Amino acid sequence: MMNITPVVKQLLIINVLFFIGTMALGDFNPTNPAYRILAMYFFENPNFYFWQPITHMFMHGGLMHIAFNMFALYSFGSALEHFWGGRKFIFFYISCGLGAALMHTAVNYYFFEEGMHALMSQGFSETEILAVLNGKGNDQIVSLLNTPSFQNFVSSYLGTVVGASGAIYGLLVAFAFMFPNAELALMFIPVPIKAKYFVPGILVVDLYLGLSGGSIFGGSTGVAHFAHIGGALIGFLMMWYWKKNQFNKNRWN
Repeated sequence: MMNITPVVKQLLIINVLFFIGTMALGDFNPTNPAYRILAMYFFENPNFYFWQPITHMFMHGGLMHIAFNMFALYSFGSALEHFWGGRKFIFFYISCGLGAALMHTAVNYYFFEEGMHALMSQGFSETEILAVLNGKGNDQIVSLLNTPSFQNFVSSYLGTVVGASGAIYGLLVAFAFMFPNAELALMFIPVPIKAKYFVPGILVVDLYLGLSGGSIFGGSTGVAHFAHIGGALIGFLMMWYWKKNQFNKNRWN
């Protein structure tokens, strides 16, 4: 088993500290002040702050969430940092996390604009609609928002996203680039699978769940599938560029 590398160790510590600090203040939802300030909201929501595209990467929604992400960070991140060096690794990691935030926000924006236009076509003003979304009643709009056809619209505005998963998906793509024939033994799959097959497979599943789910979060699962896709896409583009420029022969430190 590979020893933990310095930047991965620091990321693990930061994530655990964020988790413990959040847990100390209450539940993992917007009633918790740490969660409300550090999780990422839609940019038109009054709870959005400019630092959230970064801080959301270090927030998690529960023990299993952080456990799976940190195990993946240790397993794949240490191998990549060993070959790249710390600076290149952290640049890649943060870039993938920001790519995940961008993709998630872009899909949110699509659903938000779609819902807003649908409501405005029925004679409601943008001010009235936003007031309802922010808790000020208009029974007619509220009744419309409670229907399944506006679920994505409401979720896009009020929902939050947390977790290192987008950055982790970037690491998965990088690992498959670097070690395509490495066999991954996973607890829910009885036989080892080569990285070059596992990573595309899990991305196809995420894309399917994101497109077919009842909401932007993949139905009722609470999983931001498009954030995963965004992190993986940025990871792929960076790896393609670095491979083209002989990334494996250069360290940044």
